[in-house]
Amino acid sequence: MELTILGCNAAIPTTSRNPSAQVLVANGHHFLIDCGEGTQFQLRKLHINFMKIEAVFISHMHGDHVFGLIGLLSTMSLFNRSSPLLLVGPPDLQSFIAPLIEKFCDSITFEVCYHNLRFDKPEVIQQIKSINVKSIPLRHRVDTCGFLFRELPKEPNVKKAAIYKYGLTIADIVSIKNGHPLYDASGEEIPRSELVKDSLPTKSYAYISDTAFLPDVHKELAGVSLLYHEATFMSDLSELAAKTLHSTAKQAATVAKAANAGKLILGHFSSRYDNTDALEAEAQQIFPNSTAVYDGFKIVF
Repeated sequence: MELTILGCNAAIPTTSRNPSAQVLVANGHHFLIDCGEGTQFQLRKLHINFMKIEAVFISHMHGDHVFGLIGLLSTMSLFNRSSPLLLVGPPDLQSFIAPLIEKFCDSITFEVCYHNLRFDKPEVIQQIKSINVKSIPLRHRVDTCGFLFRELPKEPNVKKAAIYKYGLTIADIVSIKNGHPLYDASGEEIPRSELVKDSLPTKSYAYISDTAFLPDVHKELAGVSLLYHEATFMSDLSELAAKTLHSTAKQAATVAKAANAGKLILGHFSSRYDNTDALEAEAQQIFPNSTAVYDGFKIVF
């Protein structure tokens, strides 16, 4: 998996940070997560082929997460995109964007499909070949969801040496991959370690957008490889965070620790922080493997 941060500021763009948007490439599939103002400029600046984007995931209907969407759709149409684009978001995403498409993209060249999020419980949104995408309801001033992208377990590879040694047929190979035992001519079960190579561990990515601190959200994130969690404020502004239903860097780190995440990245910073080193340091006190992101930040995991 590869993640690129297009924007990591809260509420408004600044001279150094754009509003929320990021691109996740998972097993060759390109996903755009949130689409704040300036997203398509960032895509071009960072040399990301926006025509490869298969789905856009909008966490909630606040402007800093959606104002860039109509411009991106318009550009895709101008470039004669033909493949359908899936928009995943709150039910009012369609009522917001459809009139804008009609107004500014009256001859749009591709189909726009919609998936309405639900906010009462987690939901598997889609399973694209080897990727499972799940929504995670959060707590903000409007209906909001985070997203969890998980690779599906890979089939084990049958060892070539075992194929030749035991004269395995295609049916045998399929059976072994499905976990069934294999017996030799004397009726003894052949050790599985002699037949297959262990599959590589699966990877996962979680995007926890704008939310008040949720002590139990880690249960949905158990063992996640990479966790992005909003960290709008430092702990000295925890009352403001609670009032605005946002999180602090310390709270983000608490979630990462409870989830046993591989790595935590922080974003959605208040414009009051020109430098995010202090937010990073605050998180590292709880969860050492924490990093404050920046526009253009890229990580392969």
